[in-house]
Parts: sequence; C-alpha cells; structure tokens
Amino acid sequence: MSHTRWKLARERKLLSDDTESAEVEAVRMEIRMAFDLGQAVYDRRSELGISRTELARRANMTQPQISKLELGGTVPTLPLLARLAKALDASMNIALDGDVAAAVFVPHAA
Repeated sequence: MSHTRWKLARERKLLSDDTESAEVEAVRMEIRMAFDLGQAVYDRRSELGISRTELARRANMTQPQISKLELGGTVPTLPLLARLAKALDASMNIALDGDVAAAVFVPHAA
C-alpha cells in the first residue's frame, strides 16, 4: 500500500471513529437522562414513603413499569410524566441545556 493510500485509509478511519464517538456520546447522554429521571422519581417516592406498587396504582401503571423507570430503563412520554407528577403530588421541572439535563419533582404546598 502506498503512503497516499495508507493516509486516505487512515483519514477515513478517523472520520468514522469521530462519527461513532458522537453516536456513542449521544446514547450515553440519553442513558444519563433516563437514569437522572429515574432517580428523581425514586427520591420523591421515598420522600412520600410510598412503595412502587402504590405509586404504580396512583399513576395507573404496573409495579414493574415503575421499577424499570426508576432504574433508568425507559424514557417516558409527556402524558406519562404528567401522571407521575400528579401521582407524586408534585410539579415536575425539566431543564434542558445542551448536553445537560435535570429533572426535579417539586412538592405541592401542603
């Protein structure tokens, strides 16, 4: 292989690695967001002192769905997030800023 061909092959490889790295980073970001949301649900549920089964009942879900959500295994729809907020007697705030995301449940005033 000539130096020119080797250099072209190397550049193509680097470009594909950059694309793959961007794709991998996007997946990692989605996983982080799902985990952070699950942690917010868990934290609020714990504050209320209710079980996963009770939260599932309140949100019209199943206990395994709550478990999967809390473990970051799913990304819920907006209607589901609204049901969760109601079931957790809280408002849900989601902040998205570039690669940074935060989900927080703010308890309703007593």
